[in-house]
Amino acid sequence: MPGAEAGSATSYAYKASLIGSAHRFELTEQGLSWHIAGRSSLWRYDEISAIRLSFRPVSMQQHRFRADISRAGGGRIAILSTSWQTAALMAPQDNGFRDFLIELHARMAKAGSRAELSGGLSRKTYAAVLAFLAVLAVAMAGLLIRALLTGEFAGVLFILGFAALFAWQVGGFVRRNRPQSYSFDRVPEALLP
Repeated sequence: MPGAEAGSATSYAYKASLIGSAHRFELTEQGLSWHIAGRSSLWRYDEISAIRLSFRPVSMQQHRFRADISRAGGGRIAILSTSWQTAALMAPQDNGFRDFLIELHARMAKAGSRAELSGGLSRKTYAAVLAFLAVLAVAMAGLLIRALLTGEFAGVLFILGFAALFAWQVGGFVRRNRPQSYSFDRVPEALLP
């Protein structure tokens, strides 16, 4: 279900779960049209109050991105860059997701939108993540020093291997989800596939 262009409208669809219908979105001349779980609406581009882009990997798909779109007066929808195919397969839709969001930003700018554009985690959540990682680093350093002092070289190798794997897995998430604001013409590349 990759995004596709049809006339003056750009569309994108994905399945958020195995059961249920696809979430469908279309950029029309009037605004953002969406159909999710039997509900549908049309949000004018100037009614969209905020967009938050983030990198959100999951176990089945380590390369997944998310856009949360909010409307003035209430309402929020999420758009994901992956779609469930089978019970064991979540397929990336990188190009369709990227093209759809770039076009959404362009149409909102053309409509004179004053939406708040942000990327990554909120500042409080990001600070909590950094604090947790600092505590974890201190604990791992303590275990490493203890293993060295007691001569447990297998433990030293295990701790170093675990630390390297953890840094590789979590480092990309933390780096990409740094809190930031952006403009319509400068959508952050790190938060798009």
